Amino acid sequence: MSTLSKVSRVDAHRAKVQRFVRLGPTEGKAHGRSARGRAVTTLRRMDSLLRPYRAPGTLASYFRSGDEIRSRSVSDIVLSGTVDVPRPPARLESDWEREISGRLGLEPGDVEPLPLARARMRWPDYKHCVHAMSDWTRMQGLGDVLDSSDVALMACRGAKYHHDAARYGGSAFCNLFMSEDKGLDLHFPASGRRIPLCRGTAVVFDTGQPHAVIKRCGSGFDAAEFASGIDCTLVFLTWEIDIENVDVARALGIDFDVDPAMASQSDEEHLRLDGARVDVAPDSGVWRPLA
Repeated sequence: MSTLSKVSRVDAHRAKVQRFVRLGPTEGKAHGRSARGRAVTTLRRMDSLLRPYRAPGTLASYFRSGDEIRSRSVSDIVLSGTVDVPRPPARLESDWEREISGRLGLEPGDVEPLPLARARMRWPDYKHCVHAMSDWTRMQGLGDVLDSSDVALMACRGAKYHHDAARYGGSAFCNLFMSEDKGLDLHFPASGRRIPLCRGTAVVFDTGQPHAVIKRCGSGFDAAEFASGIDCTLVFLTWEIDIENVDVARALGIDFDVDPAMASQSDEEHLRLDGARVDVAPDSGVWRPLA
């Protein structure tokens, strides 16, 4: 099944923010078909679920474009939905568990790569997963962007609040989660948006937008909730999609060259909020000055 969720830009000066998202397959009526299943969509108001921690200021990403640093806006739009993908083979899941508990030794909040080439040898439905994700991204107006994007296989034991614009400012992330529902959400603190994570959850978002993987009942990242012995690791495919791609920039509402003067003085990728370099607190996602 395929659903779409899209969050509009926050207006800090309005007393009440009107927001809409598209809901999952159990909450609506089918209106079409994808390659392998029925596409489902419903629309409803979500004001109570999308309250930001604070009114955002002017956030800008300074990213490498060829041999120069360019500036751009940071989008608070998140595309999300559910893609119909089969569960990975049991022996592959066992291989991932051994890799995660052994070589990776994930600590709470860690996000690390798994060997994709080896996984593909034991994953007969890998190509179907990629094709299903490509179909979904086309439905979001992203064209064939995945065909030219790098893909990696990742594992996380939850994830502390962070942004990725210091390394991937020229990209948006496109993620497809392959693990069963373990009671975890992908949380975007700037908007308050929470996306339940289960097999087939698909998301596209700006790398400059702070995010974390937290407990569904939690209000922030707590390492104790991801301690050893708790089944809370997730595996997902991730694509780095070019933020300068016309379709990607349009879908996420990106404006370029918003601060060319500062960009011309920069030699590395970073974020600025109201002109000051910033990072986020790992437990809450609140912006803080970069030390």
